Amino acid sequence: MKVVAKIGREDIATVYIAENQGENLIEFVESLQPPLPREKKWVLTISTLYGCPVGCRFCDAGGYYQGKLSTGEILYQIDYLIKERYQDKQVAVEKLKIQFARTGEPSFNENVLEVLRLLPELYDAPGLMISFSTIAPRGTEKFLGKLLRIKNENYVGKFQFQFSLHTTDEALRDWLIPMNKWSFKQMAEFGQAFYQPGDRKITLNFALSEGMPVDSHVLLDHFDPRLFLIKITPVNPTFQARRNHILSYVRPDREKYEIVEALKQAGYEVILSIGEIEENWIGSNCGQYVTAYKNAGESLEGGYGYDIRKL
Repeated sequence: MKVVAKIGREDIATVYIAENQGENLIEFVESLQPPLPREKKWVLTISTLYGCPVGCRFCDAGGYYQGKLSTGEILYQIDYLIKERYQDKQVAVEKLKIQFARTGEPSFNENVLEVLRLLPELYDAPGLMISFSTIAPRGTEKFLGKLLRIKNENYVGKFQFQFSLHTTDEALRDWLIPMNKWSFKQMAEFGQAFYQPGDRKITLNFALSEGMPVDSHVLLDHFDPRLFLIKITPVNPTFQARRNHILSYVRPDREKYEIVEALKQAGYEVILSIGEIEENWIGSNCGQYVTAYKNAGESLEGGYGYDIRKL
């Protein structure tokens, strides 16, 4: 595995493209949260699959699927980023957040579990925090059960678990995420088992597009606000979103977010996470895939504007 190219800015985010011996490409990202310096918060976003078999309607990572990354290939991404800045592996960062959310549904790869077991031993990183995001595909029950045990053994209070819902309308959810998934009832039951005293609340994520309802009554039927919080994010500018006529509900010109207010009134903690607009141009946001831009030969308004620097 070797890094062959990168895109981005040191003060916001950088996307790295790496190639294995079979010439399959992966991407991983390091990013900051201005105005916080790296010593306060540093985010590493890691790929777990070569492409993704899910095919979400707004995600450019789902155009093809070439298999799972090995334990070593997943660790390579983390190790590369850490050694670039902390050669002795003593990571003096208040919050080192490692997100398994770049390319690929992580619950499809058992090697992710081995990586999570190894990480606390590999680095002296008191601020280490794990972020794990899943659509909860059917058939991943054993994986998620093992994940729960690893969290309890190694990461109590330092694990952000996220279900990606995107809408409370089941039919529209099936269109957005065209794969067999857990029901809201199954998600809620798992969340109740996952949450322990000292843990962070479980996140229900909505990359929210126009016309996709988020009904607080539906959520309250399943998800206890004492255990679950809501995160609303933009739909990033991608080729897939454009092809499927998906427009983001979260945008710079919107002054009022009625959905956010309704969720707060229902008793939920709500995070409206907009992020840096520049990340759209870099292509560093989750759900984007810069190699899609390299191969497309076409421009995209609002995204993928940086040149890829070959190394």
